[in-house]
Amino acid sequence: MKMSGAPEKPRLVVHRSLKNISAVVIDDAAGKVLFSISTKDKALKQKFACAGNLKSAVLFGEIFAKVAKEKGISKIIFDRAGYLYHGRIKSFAEALRKGGMEF
Repeated sequence: MKMSGAPEKPRLVVHRSLKNISAVVIDDAAGKVLFSISTKDKALKQKFACAGNLKSAVLFGEIFAKVAKEKGISKIIFDRAGYLYHGRIKSFAEALRKGGMEF
């Protein structure tokens, strides 16, 4: 399935590795990355002892939702990039919803 984001509802792409999670908000109509956050960022790295577990995914989701709200983004298209909807991806998505994101 192909997803496409628009200015009013951009696409959130999540990527996970064994030790980190990253998320990017993309406006596909303009072909621009609006913003991105990763557990590797210097400001966030201190908050995570190990970024490859469920607790970190929940915390990262709450932080991401807060930053997105500050940038004026509340509705998104959630693109899990082929990852199954369980584990860290599911925890991240639920934390986004808890933070006020709609998808």
